[in-house]
Amino acid sequence: MKLWGRILWTLLSGPRGRTGASQGWSFNSWKLHSSLTGLLSATGVVSQWTQVFEERGIPEARESSEYIVAHVLGAKTFQSLKPELWTKPLTPKQLQCIQELCSHRLQRMPVQYILGEWDFQGLSLKMVPPVFIPRPETEELVEWVLGEVAQRPPAVGAQGGPLILEVGCGSGAIALSLLSQLPESRVIAVDKEEAAVSLTRENAQRLQLQDRIRIIPLDVTSEECWTRLLPWGPVDLVVSNPPYIFHKDMEELAPEICSYEDPVALDGGEEGMDIITHILTLAPQLLSASGSIFLEVDPRHPELVRSWLQSRPDLRLSLVAVREDFCGRLRFLHVQKSAP
Repeated sequence: MKLWGRILWTLLSGPRGRTGASQGWSFNSWKLHSSLTGLLSATGVVSQWTQVFEERGIPEARESSEYIVAHVLGAKTFQSLKPELWTKPLTPKQLQCIQELCSHRLQRMPVQYILGEWDFQGLSLKMVPPVFIPRPETEELVEWVLGEVAQRPPAVGAQGGPLILEVGCGSGAIALSLLSQLPESRVIAVDKEEAAVSLTRENAQRLQLQDRIRIIPLDVTSEECWTRLLPWGPVDLVVSNPPYIFHKDMEELAPEICSYEDPVALDGGEEGMDIITHILTLAPQLLSASGSIFLEVDPRHPELVRSWLQSRPDLRLSLVAVREDFCGRLRFLHVQKSAP
């Protein structure tokens, strides 16, 4: 281990010394120590970068190291690598690539952006900043929607599959997951940010799902929003992971979030309800009879939403179910339209 430490110290040092490591170290360092290259295996590099990340306070240090090394070696995860690759010496080119990617992680760039792709519900999606990165919790939202659709086929999608509106499509994670698992479904995906619209369109094409999705640049807070969507309806389901963070909580976000992801996709206003209430106001005009809205929210929102809906009986919407996420926090809402 002392030898490993000396190797890494040399590589991380350079004209600026160790304090310059966060800017990345030069590939020329490898040329000066080419005799050591054979000692650097995938397992060893993961261990050493884990140590560096831990020393610099980088969250999920080992996971970050493993994902980066696996990516350079052509795998999704370190555990999925063939065992012989764990101890096989890495080439100078591989080491340079790992160094470059790890230098981005030292700048607190999320691993999803560093790798340029991420899996969601078994789909490989392209990821680019500043488009919102889908979280594991949101996979549970998708699973809930799929379960509800399966339980009530007669009420959803008279033409074979549901017509779904996703508000705030981001990378397309929710919309494309639903399309891939509901072969007869169709989706209208909207987002106010052009970067998100473009990325959803690219991911739909990558997954060959572009024929069943209509992607529209649209701000749901605009007055004419519903008139643009009305011709495409009525829709059976509205699904959204909207901006729901309380504004006062934005300053507490990790650097990975506040420095790289679009704050517009996160900040839900004073009580995190700004976009949620716009969706709930818009939905009755677009939903079919007994249509449903599925939302991902802050744990404080179920009661806020319930109270808000009670103050708006004209919308004919009822909060019919609340679900916890895998951490036991109230996270998902099912709101249903009632008959007139």
